[in-house]
Amino acid sequence: MTKICSKSTFFNHSLTGFLFLLILLFFPGFINDIYSQSPFKIVIDAGHGGKDPGRPNKSGIKEKDIVLKIALDLGKKLENSGNEVIYTRKKDVFLTLRQRAKIANDFDADLFISIHCNAFHDSSVHGSETFVYGLHVSDANFNVAKKENEIIFLDGHYSDDNENYSPTSTESLIGTTLMQEEYLDQSILLASFVQKNFTKDLKIRNRGVKQSGFWVLHNTYMPSILIEAGFMTNPKEGAFLNSKKGQIGVSNSIYKAIEKYKKAINYSKTPIAISSNKEAVIYKVQIAAGKRRLELKPYNFNGLKKLSRIKDGALYKYFYSSSNSLDEIKMKKKYARLNGYGNAYIVGFKNGELFEVD
Repeated sequence: MTKICSKSTFFNHSLTGFLFLLILLFFPGFINDIYSQSPFKIVIDAGHGGKDPGRPNKSGIKEKDIVLKIALDLGKKLENSGNEVIYTRKKDVFLTLRQRAKIANDFDADLFISIHCNAFHDSSVHGSETFVYGLHVSDANFNVAKKENEIIFLDGHYSDDNENYSPTSTESLIGTTLMQEEYLDQSILLASFVQKNFTKDLKIRNRGVKQSGFWVLHNTYMPSILIEAGFMTNPKEGAFLNSKKGQIGVSNSIYKAIEKYKKAINYSKTPIAISSNKEAVIYKVQIAAGKRRLELKPYNFNGLKKLSRIKDGALYKYFYSSSNSLDEIKMKKKYARLNGYGNAYIVGFKNGELFEVD
C-alpha cells in the first residue's frame, strides 16, 4: 500500500512538472517571471584606526582595537544570516571620514553602522548612547561630535577639499540636508533598538538616542547611526569593553537590533513576481534630463534610489522608481518633489516606447 502511494505521488509530481515546463516554453506571457530580492546591504564602520587611536584614556586601552573586534564579530553574524556586508576597514589602517562615507555611498548600502567607544574626564560617567544626524544639537552633543570630527584634520588632503564644510563649526554641524531628513526616522528607529538591547542584554546605562553633527553621518545617503558603546574611561565599563565577552555582547546587541529593524520596515527576501507581459505599462517618475551622463548613484540625485536612465537623442533622461501601479507611482512623484525635484512628472513605457502620463 505504501509503495503504491509513493509511485502515485511521484507520477503526479512528474506530470505537474512536465505541464509547468510546457507552459513556460509555449506560453511565456501566461506566468510571471520570478526573481529574488537583493540581499540587505550593510556597511560596518570600525571607528578610527592606524595613526588615529581614538579617544584617550588612562588605562591605555585603544578604542581603535576594541571597535574593530566588535565590527568584525558583528559582520560575521550578519553575513551568516544572509546579509551582504562591507567593512570600511578590517585591519588597523587609517581612513578619512570622506573615505568611510564614500564606501557606504558607492556600495549603495541599506544601512551604515559606525562603532565607537566614549571617553570623559570624569571616570564615574558611564553608559551607551547612539547618535543620528539631525538638527537638535545640544552643547553636549555638539562637543562629542567635534571630538569625533577632528579625525578630518588628520587627512592630508583636507585643505584641498572643495566643499565649504568645517567639521568643528556650529553652522556646518547644524546644517542638515533633505537626504538626512528622508532617513532620520529610520535612523532613530534603529538607534532606539540598539539602545534598548544594550540596556536589556548588557545592563549598560541607557544615555539615549541623540542627534548631532557627525560628519560621517552627514555625508552618507542611507539610514545611518553612530554608536558610542560605553566609556573606556570608566574602570568597570572600560574593562568590559576591552574583554572578549564584552565585545561579543555588544556585537550581539547590535545584530539583534538590525534584524528587528529589518522586520519593522517590512524587509523580506521573499521572491517578488514581475509581469513578463510585454503589453503591460510600466510607470516611472522623470526627475531630470540633460546632456551629461550621470552615474545612477544616490549622491547625484538628492539621495534618491531605484534610478534608471535612457538616452533620447542628445539628452539623457533620468527616472526615479518603477511600478505597474499608477497609484503607487503617484506617491513616488510626490516624494521626488519633496526631495528637490519640483518639476518631476510621471511617464509610462509600453513596448519600449515612452509616453507622458501627466
